[in-house]
Amino acid sequence: MGSRLHSGSQGRNLLHPAFVTLAVLLLSCAFASAQTQVGPGTILVKSKFGGQIFGFDIDQNGPEGILSEFNNNGNIGAVETFNQATGQILKVLVKTTNGDDFITLGVTGTSVGLIEHEHIIKFLDVGRTFKTVNPLSGNKFTANWTPPIDRNHLIEEVSRNQGVLNNAVFATDNSGNFISQVFSSNVGGNKFGPVVSITDSTNFGSLTPPMALDTATNTAVLGGGVGCFGCRPVIGLVDLTKGTFSEFTGVGFGFVNGIAVDSADGIACTTTEDDAGVEFYTLSTQGGFTVVLPGSNGQQFFSGADVEFDPIHKLFLIAQPNSSSSSNGSTIYVYDTAGNLQETLNGFSFSNTFNVIAAHIALNPANRSGYVDGPDAGVTEIQSFTY
Repeated sequence: MGSRLHSGSQGRNLLHPAFVTLAVLLLSCAFASAQTQVGPGTILVKSKFGGQIFGFDIDQNGPEGILSEFNNNGNIGAVETFNQATGQILKVLVKTTNGDDFITLGVTGTSVGLIEHEHIIKFLDVGRTFKTVNPLSGNKFTANWTPPIDRNHLIEEVSRNQGVLNNAVFATDNSGNFISQVFSSNVGGNKFGPVVSITDSTNFGSLTPPMALDTATNTAVLGGGVGCFGCRPVIGLVDLTKGTFSEFTGVGFGFVNGIAVDSADGIACTTTEDDAGVEFYTLSTQGGFTVVLPGSNGQQFFSGADVEFDPIHKLFLIAQPNSSSSSNGSTIYVYDTAGNLQETLNGFSFSNTFNVIAAHIALNPANRSGYVDGPDAGVTEIQSFTY
């Protein structure tokens, strides 16, 4: 057999359809086997200059990711792109040593990175501007993004939906009036929808509410409430086309820590602070139910944090900084849209204790993978995972 493979004419027989079919089957089996190895991965993306990561995201339509960092030792602020597959830093888009910092607000639209630049003018006077990286694979700033806000409002959140034209944007009121604003934006085109004032400062003014976008109805969904122990959360609905705001009382107890939306089915998923609860809402009826994170016994210490949605496999991923399924570390739970637990991924470390920017799950649904903060307690790296 070995000698025949050295013959040119016999060697070409390896391209016989039977061999091709076998090869495809072997590759498929290998891929399926690799996919069963879910949980924390071995790829770590480390900030280039050793600073704490001030926000990151990965491109669901390309091979790259983007992060910002700040290192107090040297006052180094920087923005970097990285390779999702290898964790390698590809390019430093900007680096400053004057105390300025940068925040990665996310990847928006189709492969458009959005970065906030905070420039210190003088004590208690900070100028904020915004740059886009369009496309992310270009590895350079391309244009300014100029949101329709005044100096009394600060951009706090951009919805984490990709592959559609618009994202929702939340701007908190820094004047003391607590009248926040929400609007839609085609970030890559620097275009904006109506600015909607959130007049319920009691439920949506004290803390920045987590926000998701229902792309089917163009509605921003906010997780609010007063946060007192035993108090119900409040869900806010901002119609970004009509420019209207409404709300309803939710289920669970305490502040809403994280929120994501399945736009195709009109389902929102939240986590609440006081009861280690995960809530599932049908937005059209405003009804919902709660499941309790495994092993938590409803204790606040084990409450979930960030929630993200995989629209391809219709799965909600829940970040739990203090694991109730393992003796230590953090956990990611995977639920279907009916509230059934599908996977428990232990072995992470993404405590929010020292984070300037809250821990975040960034997903690439096409290959059931993602990145999350940690495991370094100084938040100088992010870790790959599969699910």
